[in-house]
Amino acid sequence: MSLAIVHTRAQVGVEAPEVTVEVHLSGGLPALSIVGLPETAVKESKERVRSALINSGFKFPQRRITINLAPADLPKEGGRYDLAIAIGILAASQQVPMEALEQREFLGELALSGQVRSVRGVLPAAMRCAEKGHSLILAQDNREEAGIVRSLAIYPIEHLLQLVSHLLGSEPVPRYCAENSQALAAPKYPDLQDVKGQSKAKRLLEIAAAGQHNLILAGPPGSGKSMLANRLPGLLPLMQEGERLDVAAVYSVSGISGDVISGRRPFRAPHHTASAVALVGGGSSPRPGEISLAHQGVLFLDELPEFNRKVLEVLREPMESGEILISRAARQCSFPARFQLIAAMNPCPCGYYNDGTERCRCSPDMVRRYQEKISGPLLDRIDMQLWVSAISKQEMLEHTGTNETSAQVRERVVAARERQIQRQGCCNQQLEGPELERQCAISEDDKLLLVNALEKMQLSARAFHRILRVARTVADLAGLEQVGTSHLLEALSYRRGLTPAPASARSL
Repeated sequence: MSLAIVHTRAQVGVEAPEVTVEVHLSGGLPALSIVGLPETAVKESKERVRSALINSGFKFPQRRITINLAPADLPKEGGRYDLAIAIGILAASQQVPMEALEQREFLGELALSGQVRSVRGVLPAAMRCAEKGHSLILAQDNREEAGIVRSLAIYPIEHLLQLVSHLLGSEPVPRYCAENSQALAAPKYPDLQDVKGQSKAKRLLEIAAAGQHNLILAGPPGSGKSMLANRLPGLLPLMQEGERLDVAAVYSVSGISGDVISGRRPFRAPHHTASAVALVGGGSSPRPGEISLAHQGVLFLDELPEFNRKVLEVLREPMESGEILISRAARQCSFPARFQLIAAMNPCPCGYYNDGTERCRCSPDMVRRYQEKISGPLLDRIDMQLWVSAISKQEMLEHTGTNETSAQVRERVVAARERQIQRQGCCNQQLEGPELERQCAISEDDKLLLVNALEKMQLSARAFHRILRVARTVADLAGLEQVGTSHLLEALSYRRGLTPAPASARSL
């Protein structure tokens, strides 16, 4: 029989749809054609496969070879189909038995010598392959990434000759599975103990970590805003298996293999010159942006007003939905984007507005224009806003040993998260509709207090809901089932805006 069918996987966003490689040998002048909407890199695979087969000592059929990549309407790109095409040609020319291809999927790029090279996007393919009950044959360099899927039978190879010997049964390739991989080391993060003073900012970080809330820190240069932001991932609970797979899948399709299997919470801090596409993703073949690379982690935007305003506006929808849909004429790709936004900014161009000294050189108009670079709708989506004052010289000289460590704060955060999961199945940040009203129920007196505060502070309905969510988190950290007046007042204190509090208030 001169027809062979081989299974492999394409890459569409973070999905890996199945692709069937059909190889048919027929009479006529020797030729090789590939159909099924292949892009340039796929069309060039015929030359790579031809040279790899010949240099590995196999007979290349001198017949008309037709290769169909089905489904035909799914765009195919990259060199990930090389290995499946080569095995299909060998099976169609009866150099490899057809039955050896059953229940197996092949993924890898071929060098001209027959060496098998790694490809990106292996983890989503491994997850779908395991769901179907197939085994996966891939490059040696991709084995650890695919090994995250514990139930999958993986056979890593280095050369085409090694694969053929495995399929013929003469020299079987040892199975590689997750149980054989090394245990993950505990992630290490900067410690909160290193931050001197700033007790209110540390409290804000704890609340943000416990409820998965967004926050913005404003203050003069050197007040510790960036230092605080870098310590937020160390306060978050360790990632669960499902979260780790979601994060690893995004990094896999991005080609960033270093962090795919680390188990660390993502922390992304793009420069303020980043474009909108760099933040949300895109391109002719859509790739994940910074918000997707920060999935289940932290997106830190330092010097927030220095970002282009149009770039910041693209964050508004993903902050609400937790995903980003990138549409192109030929396709649509959806990437996860459930991130925590933490931003830092100076109050004015020189940075010293209202810091208690005479250093500010900015006019009121300059300060207003600088702060207006951040739109009202974007600020409205940020749960907590805090002015971070510069620490005193005495605080700088204090010994840090009396400060709480990140591990101590994380214990309270984990306990609060567990209460939320047991009660409602999600973090407080994701509460919506009737569930929000039920879990954040407050007394009639507190309702009146909240309404008066909303009118005085001129806050929106979205801000109202976010205040309730923050108050719910404050109550969870205290181990209380009912949201009380003190919890509401604390949540309201984090919506006062990005200007320093009066000196009398700061001394309390």
